Amino acid sequence: MFAGGIFRHGLLPIILTALFFLCLVTTSQSDELQSLMQFKSSIQSSDANVFSSWTQTNSPCQFTGIVCNSNGFVSEINLARKKLVGTLPFDSICELESLEKISLESNFLHGSISEGLRNCKNLQYLDLGGNQFTGTVPDLSTLNKLKYLNLNDSGISGAFPWKSLENLTSLTFLSLGDNLLEKTPFPLEVLKLNKLYWLYLSNCSITGKIPVGIGNLTQLQNLELADNQLSGEIPAEIGKLQKLRQLELYDNYLSGEIPVGFGNLTNLVNFDASNNQLEGGLSELRSLTNLASLQLFQNQLSGTIPEELGDLKNLTDLSLYSNKLTGHLPQKLGSWVGMQFIDVSDNLLSGPIPPDMCKNNQITDIALLNNSFTGSIPETYAKCTSLARFSVNKNSLSGVVPSGIWGLPNLELIDLRMNQFEGLISSDIGKAKSLAQLFLSDNKFSGELPLEISEASSLVLIQLSSNQISGHIPETIGKLKKLTSLTLNNNNVSGIIPDSIGSCVSLNQINLAGNSLSGVIPASIGSLPTLNSLNLSSNQLSGEIPSSLSSLKLSILDLSDNQLFGSIPESLAISAFKDGFMGNPGLCSQTLKNFQPCSVESGNSRRLRNFLLLFIAGLIVLFVSSAYFIFLKLKQNKFEKPLKSNSWDVKQYHVLNFNESEIIDGIKAENLIGKGGSGNVYKVMLKSGGEFAVKHIWTSNPSDRGNCRSNSAMPMLKGVPGGAGNWTNVIAGTLGYMAPEYAYTCKVTEKSDVYSFGVVLMELVTGKRPMEPEFGENKDIVYWVCSNIRSKEDALQLVDSTIAKHFKEDALKVLRIATLCTAKIPAARPSMRMLVQMLEEAEPCASPKVIVNIDN
Repeated sequence: MFAGGIFRHGLLPIILTALFFLCLVTTSQSDELQSLMQFKSSIQSSDANVFSSWTQTNSPCQFTGIVCNSNGFVSEINLARKKLVGTLPFDSICELESLEKISLESNFLHGSISEGLRNCKNLQYLDLGGNQFTGTVPDLSTLNKLKYLNLNDSGISGAFPWKSLENLTSLTFLSLGDNLLEKTPFPLEVLKLNKLYWLYLSNCSITGKIPVGIGNLTQLQNLELADNQLSGEIPAEIGKLQKLRQLELYDNYLSGEIPVGFGNLTNLVNFDASNNQLEGGLSELRSLTNLASLQLFQNQLSGTIPEELGDLKNLTDLSLYSNKLTGHLPQKLGSWVGMQFIDVSDNLLSGPIPPDMCKNNQITDIALLNNSFTGSIPETYAKCTSLARFSVNKNSLSGVVPSGIWGLPNLELIDLRMNQFEGLISSDIGKAKSLAQLFLSDNKFSGELPLEISEASSLVLIQLSSNQISGHIPETIGKLKKLTSLTLNNNNVSGIIPDSIGSCVSLNQINLAGNSLSGVIPASIGSLPTLNSLNLSSNQLSGEIPSSLSSLKLSILDLSDNQLFGSIPESLAISAFKDGFMGNPGLCSQTLKNFQPCSVESGNSRRLRNFLLLFIAGLIVLFVSSAYFIFLKLKQNKFEKPLKSNSWDVKQYHVLNFNESEIIDGIKAENLIGKGGSGNVYKVMLKSGGEFAVKHIWTSNPSDRGNCRSNSAMPMLKGVPGGAGNWTNVIAGTLGYMAPEYAYTCKVTEKSDVYSFGVVLMELVTGKRPMEPEFGENKDIVYWVCSNIRSKEDALQLVDSTIAKHFKEDALKVLRIATLCTAKIPAARPSMRMLVQMLEEAEPCASPKVIVNIDN
C-alpha cells in the first residue's frame, strides 16, 4: 500500500535522485579528506598542535586552518606563519574543487611549484610568499578567477610566465618581487591588468625603461619597482596615478629630472627614489601635501630644498644625503608633528639648524654632517629624550653645546667633530646611560672633564683629541669597563695617569700624546688583555718602563719625548718600536742601536738612587702636607679640590675567555670544514666545552700555509685576543666582517654575529677575500655580491670556479642564505637558529661519490 502510494504520486524518482546526490556528496567529502591527509603527510614539521585535529575521524571542516563553504566543501586553507617544513602536493590540493583560497605565506616550504597548481581553477587567492621553493612557476592562465597573487620572496627562479598574466584580468594584487627571476624588460602584460591596486615587482631582474603605459593603471595605490636594473627617465605619465600612496623606485639606474606633473600625486605618502642618477631640482615636490617619508639620497640632485617642505604637516622622515643641494634647510621642518628621522649629510647646505625638529619628542636620528651649517645647536634639542644618534661633524657650527644634550637618556652616539664648539662638557653626561660613542675632536672644548663621565657606563669610544681640555684624568676612569679606545692627545691634560686605568679591561687603544702628564707609567697598563696600541709620547713622564708592558701584544708603542730612564724591557727592544723610545736620554738597551748600553752596576746603583730619591721625596711631601694641614686648621679655611676627568677614543671589540694556544692547537687538517678566498675554516673545541668555527686567515706567503703561526685566526662569530709573534689582532670588528650597525651602536647582538657568518659564507662560495681591489675603493664582498646577483646567470658567475659544476646550484643556495645574513637592517637577518635550519635544508640536489685525498 505504501509502495503503491510512492509510485502513484511519482515520489520514487525524487527519492532516488536525492540518494544519488547524497552519495556523491559523501564520496566527494571522503575524497577531500584524503586530499588533505596527503597534504598533511607532505609536511615534515610545524608549530605544535597545528595538525592535531587533522585525523580520519574528524570532518575536514573541523581541521585547524580549514574553512568550508555552506555546502560543507573545503573553500580555504589558511596555515600562514605556522613554521611548516615540507613540500606542497598541488596534485592533491587542487582536487579540492571548491577551493578558493590558499594562504601559506611565511613558512619553510620547499621543492617546486608543480603543474598541478593549474587545476585549482576556482582559486581566487594564492599566497605562497616568504618560502623556499625552487625552480620556475608553471603557466597560470587557467587560474582566470584569481584576484590576489603573492609569490614575493618565495624562492622561485628562472623564466616567469608573464604571458599567462593576460588571462588573469580580475587581479587586483600582484606581488612577485625578491626572487631570482630571469632578466626581462618591463612585462607589458602587466599593463593590461587595469584593476590592480597593488603592484610589487622589486628585485626581480627587470631591465630597460619604465613604460609610459604605467599611467593606465589608474587604480594603483602601491607601486614598487625598486632594486632592479631600470634606466632612463621616470615617465611623466606616472603623474596620472592620482590614487598612489607609495612609490618605490630606489636602487636602479634612473636618470633625468623628476618629471613635470609629478606634483599631481597629492595622495602620495611615501616616495623613495634613492640610489639612482636623478638630477635637477625638487620643485615638483612642493605640492605633495600628504607626504610623510621622502627618500632621495645618493643621487645628483641640485638646487635648494623647497621651503614648502616645512609646511608639510605629515612629513616625519627626510633623507637627502649625498646630493649637491644648496641653500638652507626649511626652518619650519618638524614644526607640525615633529620629525622622526633626518639625514641631509654630504651636501652643500648652509645656515642654521631648524629649531623644531624635536617637536613631540619622537626623533631618533639627526645627521647633518659634512655641510656648511653655521650657528649653534638649538636649545630645544636639550629635551629631546628620544634622540639616539646626533651627528653634525664637519660643519662650521659654534657656541656652547646645551647642557641637557650631554645627558639625554637614549643617546648612543654624539659626533661633533671638526666644528668650532667651545665651553665645558657638562656634568649631565653622567646621566647618559646609553651613550656608547663620543666624538668631540678638533673643536675648542676647554676646562676639566667632569668626574661624572665615569658614570656613563656604556661608553665604548671617547675621542677628545685636539681640544683645550685641562686638568687631571679622573681616578674613577676604571669604572668604564666597556671602554675600548681612549684618545686624549693634543690637549692640556696634566697630573698623573691613574693606576685605575688598568681596570678598563676592554681597552684596545690608549693615546694620551701631546699633553703635560707627569709621574710614572702605571704598571697596571700591562694587565690590559686586549691593548694593541699605546701612545704616551710628548709628555713629562718619568721613571722606568714597567716590565709588565712586556706581556702586551702591541702593534703600536710610542713613549718618545718624555723623561724615562732605565733599561728598555728586552721583549720591547725590537726595531719596530725603536722610534717610540727616542727623546728619552736616560733609556738604555743592550739590543737597540743609538741607545747607550746598560750595565749591571749602573742598574743597581740607579735603583738604589731611585729608592733614596723616592724616600726623601716622601719625607718632604709628608712634612709639607703636615705643615699645610696645620696652616688650614689655623685659618679654618675649607677648600675643595675639584677632580678632573679625561677624554678618550674607542673602537668596538668583543672579548672572549680563551687563549691563543687553544685556537692554534685546533688548526689542523682533521678539523678542516671549509675553504675561502682568504683562508681555511676549522672546527675548534675549547677546554670550556664551547665549539667555534675558526677562520685561518693567510697574511704571509700563501704558499707557506703549513705554518699556522705565520698567519691569523678568527672565530667566525666571536673575537680572538691578539697572539704573539706574527699573529694579527683579529676580532669581530675586523674590516670586511663587521656589521653596518657597528657605525652607530656598541650593542653587539646575535644579528651582528649572523652578519659576520654571512660574510664567511660568501667567501666560501665565491673564493674571494672580504676586501679585494676588484670590488672598488671602500667596497667589500657584501657590496660586490649584492651588486652582481641580479639574475641566476649573474649569480652563477660569482661561484668559485673551483667548485664542481654539479655543486654550483647548491652553492647558489648557500649564497642566497649569505645575502639574507648580510642584510643592512639587523631585524631583517635570520636568527642563528633559523640560519642553521636553512643550511641544513640547503642539502645537495645530487649525491655523487666524493673521494677525499689527504696529503701526509
